[in-house]
Amino acid sequence: MRTILFLLEKEFAQIFRNKAILRLIFIMPIVQLIMLPLAADYEVKNINCSIIDHDHSPYSRRLIGQIEASTYFKLVDYQQNIEGAMPKLEKDKSDIILEIPQNFEKDLIKEEKATLLIAVNAVNGVKGNLGAAYASGIIRTFNQNIRMDWMTFPKMNPIPEIRISSIPWYNKMMSYKIFMVPGILVILVTMVGSFLSSLNIVHEKEAGTIEQINVTPIRKHHFILGKLIPFWILGIVVLGLGLIVSYIIYGIVPVGSLFLLFSFAAVYLIGTLGLGLLISNYADTQQQAMFFSFLLMMVFILLGGLYTPIESMPEWAKVITKFNPAAYFIEVIRMIVLKGSGLKDILPHFFAIGCFAVVFNLLAIWSYRKQI
Repeated sequence: MRTILFLLEKEFAQIFRNKAILRLIFIMPIVQLIMLPLAADYEVKNINCSIIDHDHSPYSRRLIGQIEASTYFKLVDYQQNIEGAMPKLEKDKSDIILEIPQNFEKDLIKEEKATLLIAVNAVNGVKGNLGAAYASGIIRTFNQNIRMDWMTFPKMNPIPEIRISSIPWYNKMMSYKIFMVPGILVILVTMVGSFLSSLNIVHEKEAGTIEQINVTPIRKHHFILGKLIPFWILGIVVLGLGLIVSYIIYGIVPVGSLFLLFSFAAVYLIGTLGLGLLISNYADTQQQAMFFSFLLMMVFILLGGLYTPIESMPEWAKVITKFNPAAYFIEVIRMIVLKGSGLKDILPHFFAIGCFAVVFNLLAIWSYRKQI
């Protein structure tokens, strides 16, 4: 026990002497937690729209007025034909082109139908698809309003009317920040657990001090615990700071149990620390450790359900997410913070993370070799 306490004292002294590590541990997560949710916006606004109106009728002007009044669109061009509007689309100055044909109002009144053309700049597929969806929604609303104007309602309306009322649960304001902040916090905790712990051990290799430790009577598990426990504590501290920042900046108050959340985070950090130790065993320089950690972090972020729902991924990607510990923690922190889920709800995730922790640490201990 004395040996472990001595190693912990040495590790904490080494960490707090290094100002760069202190910035990475405390300042970087806070800055990222404030900036990333503001930048990673799911909503697409200011879609540049070009209008071609061949009809110049009251109905066409009414439709154009509804599009201009929308907060999603920004009218950047008004042309007489498609040939005049295409250059802006080709130069990415316009995202969609709406062409209103001649006799639009006439066809709508006499034939009760009319055809519009929406040309979409699909280089940015997400923005293009959302722009087309927004435009289609505005056109549907315009169509419904026109039909309502035409209707003459008798005293007893024979036309059945269906009204739909929706109630958002867990995120009443439908704010993407409330959804994003817990997931980003998981990535920051993961970086402290795996990335910084692996760099710390590899730094010992580069400085040559690990050889001095290896020739001492210090046992293998004492050395490993002395290296991992400080970053386990720091990971818990980063999670607590992140929750405080989330409350102050975004007003996010965890609905579920904080004890349950920190308990899950404690087991999760054991697994990520084992992963960091495993990386350090095969990395001889900090550059190699950074490369391996960066590769894993990209997998954790892109295949963890942070930005893209796992349900919408292809089948092969869904299989990979089963072996991604960050995916389990992202889902759990959203369940606890937003939904107030209990232990029974996250028990399968607890079991999976426990298995990851055991496997990663066993592999790390097995691969570690004392060098004399």
